[in-house]
Amino acid sequence: MLKLVMSIAAVSLPLLSQTLYANTDFQSIGKLAQLANDTYLDDSSLEKQLVNQGQQLVQKNIMIGSEVSYFLSKANGVQTIAVRGTSNLTNAMVDIDLSLRHDPILNIKLHQGFSVAARAVYEDIKPVLNMDAPIHITGHSLGGAIAVIIGMYFTKEGKEIKDITTFGQPKVTNVTGARFFSELPLTRVVNENDIVPLVPPISPLQIKDLDIFWHMGTEVILMEDNSYSITSGVKSALRATKFTSSIPNQNNLEAHRMSTYLSKIESLKISATEIPYKVGIDLFGISIN
Repeated sequence: MLKLVMSIAAVSLPLLSQTLYANTDFQSIGKLAQLANDTYLDDSSLEKQLVNQGQQLVQKNIMIGSEVSYFLSKANGVQTIAVRGTSNLTNAMVDIDLSLRHDPILNIKLHQGFSVAARAVYEDIKPVLNMDAPIHITGHSLGGAIAVIIGMYFTKEGKEIKDITTFGQPKVTNVTGARFFSELPLTRVVNENDIVPLVPPISPLQIKDLDIFWHMGTEVILMEDNSYSITSGVKSALRATKFTSSIPNQNNLEAHRMSTYLSKIESLKISATEIPYKVGIDLFGISIN
């Protein structure tokens, strides 16, 4: 454990000053959560649901190969790209392609499965986007990971992204990649017991090379009793160390469901209390929080 904590500290020092973009306006977060949830609807239900939310469907498509699905909607001059999470075996194969591979466009390493899928969505959606109008990007789980990489691509080409809000999003890049895109306006909303945001887990080989998977942006942790915490960088990484010695259970699966996110956010719209997040790791009698 000592080696693990020291390694995390060594690679995380450049990220300690990362700008926080947390948006704890749960009304706004709730609207994006609903759009992320809408990605799981069939075509006929989706259009009706978007109309009820004051949104106009611009385009919906499923990528050949990965079967990743996304839609583009607009409302009040703002465009929203929403990407669906894992919903079939082909999507699951995207999830488990864990190798970190160099992306020649971004010049950083990315999770190989997410990278290929995100690139396809990026190329597919560019022709129909109004590049002069604000862009929001959202997604749940796999969709959140792809949303982040799409945001990276647009940022790289000089297009300003207004906001990226993800739900239960796994990691997409390493420490170097996170540092390079530290200014990405990313808010990661996670349930405390959802283990998907903690994966891919830290690999001993990656620690040796100081090249571990790393989150960027600000993490808004949804907790019990209408409370939430905000973390980033080191604390997000240390949360993952607890997962490496635990066995996923039904509670973890329930915590990852989009319906659980929606329910907690609805409660937080009414009453929300921010509390400090305690990592809860003891090292030789010293509490690391």
